[in-house]
Amino acid sequence: MSIWRQPTTIAEITARAAGTVNGHLGVRVTEIGPDYIEGEMPVDERHIQPFGVIHGGVSVVLAETLGSLASLMACAPGFTAVGQEINASHLRPVPKGEVVRGRCTPVRLGRTAHVWNIELRRADGHLSCVARLTTSVFEVRKS
Repeated sequence: MSIWRQPTTIAEITARAAGTVNGHLGVRVTEIGPDYIEGEMPVDERHIQPFGVIHGGVSVVLAETLGSLASLMACAPGFTAVGQEINASHLRPVPKGEVVRGRCTPVRLGRTAHVWNIELRRADGHLSCVARLTTSVFEVRKS
């Protein structure tokens, strides 16, 4: 059974990313499962710090993107979600030239807050970063 109450498609997500940080960094959603979202991002000169590996802040961009999309899709119609808090532990470097892949799964889907776990992995399958995102869920007010 799917947890998505406002489902969307990868094509719609990709179209909305144009001209945003996600589009500029090459963040791509690759799969939407019944209770997870997966995505990836290349690691090139846009993403590295001076030592030639992914910048921790860029890892957080991928993690928060996946978690925010998941939270929005899990909201009831007429509701939305915004990031409230994110933390990340950087475990292994991802060198320039690789692709980092992420998988986002729910920890708790409450009425006013969602908590998401995001795992980012290097090409060799090792965890590079684990993140937890909390989002605030609220009704969209009509003006």
